[in-house]
Amino acid sequence: MDALWAATQQPGQHQRWDLRFGTIEYRPLVAGEPQRFTYATSVVPGVVIAGTGESLGDRDRPDGSRWSGLRFWADDKRSLIEAGAGYWRYVPTEDGIRFLTRYDYRTRWGRLGEAVDRGVFRPLFGWATAWSFDRLRLWLEQGVPPERSRDQAIAHAVAVAGLSGVWLYQGLVPKLWKVDPLEVYLWGRVGLPESGARAAVRGVGAAEVMFAVLTVAGARHRWPFAATALAMPVLAVAVVKADRSVFTRAFNPGSLNWAMTALAGIALATHEGRPSGRRPLRTAPDRQPDVGELP
Repeated sequence: MDALWAATQQPGQHQRWDLRFGTIEYRPLVAGEPQRFTYATSVVPGVVIAGTGESLGDRDRPDGSRWSGLRFWADDKRSLIEAGAGYWRYVPTEDGIRFLTRYDYRTRWGRLGEAVDRGVFRPLFGWATAWSFDRLRLWLEQGVPPERSRDQAIAHAVAVAGLSGVWLYQGLVPKLWKVDPLEVYLWGRVGLPESGARAAVRGVGAAEVMFAVLTVAGARHRWPFAATALAMPVLAVAVVKADRSVFTRAFNPGSLNWAMTALAGIALATHEGRPSGRRPLRTAPDRQPDVGELP
């Protein structure tokens, strides 16, 4: 409990794991008033939104739980959030601590702000909350520093994006759209007539586009990356049997297959132990206190 309290209540620790805040700084404490703080978040590179908040923590509840209330507001007109409030609850259980949050906020920009919030911002903000909570869990339960879990998540996402992008491009452009003459030639080398070879090229292209979609949709599983890593050598051997001279050309199947195998290996190596926005519950299974009035 003390470790969780420190990781969430100390600004230097909090900003390490919480994706929603770039920097958090406490202001000097005034007797009889809540602890005030300033925060800043980089929305996009070069655009920083800053705001002010106040928090009040309760550590010594009779049931052993703890509670931390929060109110925040931003005078910056670029901020979609005008003001908000929320809380954290720390509830001891038989096998650990149940850590809950609930918050709400008021938006700017009239109906446009409401539409942007409902369609884009609120879902992303909710995902960032869940992802950050899982990052905190990995830190406290398994000793994985937040910076390392962040880097691992980035490496995995880049590998998945690279693999799915190559599958999509290779299936869509040279096969389905252009029906590349070299691809038709290679299929002709195995005995297909031109019409059959063109149909085979398009069929492979459709399969590659489908596998690009499956790579993204199945990214939480290992099989898309294992399948890619196993398929690349098989495809390379098939091309060698058809016409090995293509491996001496620029941008040849050998270099492409090698790069895709490497990306698949990175995706496999970074798959386990990374934070996930899917793991924390997004809705509490029981009734929780209301947030209270917004500032």
